Amino acid sequence: MNGVLLVAGREIRTRVRTKGFIIGLAVTVVLIAGITLLPKLLGGADSYTVGLVSSHRLRVPAAQEGGAPSIEWKEYADEAAARRAVLDEDVDAVLVGDTRVLSKGTFDERLGLLLQSAHREAQISAAGVRIMPLSMEPIGADARYRETRANVAFVLVLILFMLMVQTPTMVAMGVAEEKGSRIVEILLTSVRPWQLLGGKVIGLGAIGLISLVVVLAAGLTTAFASGLAADFPPGLAGIVAGVVVWFVLGYAFFAVLAAMLGSLVSRQEEVGPVLTPVTTTMFVVYGLATYATREPTGLVSTIASFVPPFSAMVMPVRAAAADIPVWQVVISTVVMAAAVAGMVRFAGYIYQRAVLRTGARVRLREVIGSR
Repeated sequence: MNGVLLVAGREIRTRVRTKGFIIGLAVTVVLIAGITLLPKLLGGADSYTVGLVSSHRLRVPAAQEGGAPSIEWKEYADEAAARRAVLDEDVDAVLVGDTRVLSKGTFDERLGLLLQSAHREAQISAAGVRIMPLSMEPIGADARYRETRANVAFVLVLILFMLMVQTPTMVAMGVAEEKGSRIVEILLTSVRPWQLLGGKVIGLGAIGLISLVVVLAAGLTTAFASGLAADFPPGLAGIVAGVVVWFVLGYAFFAVLAAMLGSLVSRQEEVGPVLTPVTTTMFVVYGLATYATREPTGLVSTIASFVPPFSAMVMPVRAAAADIPVWQVVISTVVMAAAVAGMVRFAGYIYQRAVLRTGARVRLREVIGSR
């Protein structure tokens, strides 16, 4: 076990000190923070300031969770003063004589719809007609947070996909580099093949886990700072913890598979072609996980969440987007863990027999058939 820890420590120290790692992590943090803020930036203003000239205040609903923005009213003595206020951007618009609305440049569509609706209701009320508004009452514990949970799931898909593509590729590149430079021959004089493989996978996995924690922390910090956290569904801590667990399982599966394939080649430029089955599978997993953000309880999403390695991304996304029965999560986790154990055993077998074969690319069937 000491050999595994030595190799893992070497990988961590080597990688975290590079400019590429620091810059890549910083870019990812900025990207996730921007995506987190996107719904708020595109959602329009929370309040407006509207001037009045010979007009009455329209009855506009007060700001509330998921409801209309509030309006602050300012009265002006004449239209000229109100026009100056609009041009100086002291107000968002001016209501003149309950018949006209003035604005600077393009009118805010959301504010326009709000004023039109309020004006229509005022005319109906003035005519002596009373209309009872519809009472909007979502049913089901998850209904209130459905859109928020879908957005959270979408962000998680991006995070998991980026890390699950990047980190296993680093493993394969490292294996091919050590094999091509014949450093692996020196290393194997001090540690066993399984220790070298395990240390590399664990070390780079720790780096991926650090990246995941930093990115999640950045996203949550941005959400709390911007006030978006008020819309978070209950049980968010469990969702985040589940993402970490599923990242570990998904990474372990793809990383040992990538290490196995990387051991078949001796040049880094050959890593891309040999990893084609892995990258293709990852894109399929990404597509299914993206679909699951909108249809978390659909038949396709449900089946995929039980089938490794698709479950590594689909199940955490389903758990974030909807209330999933605990038994489904438990069974999916057990099946994925079993798949990881099987892949570790198979990949370790291939790695041990291929990593010392230099020269031309080694065929997988040759390694399996050799003794």
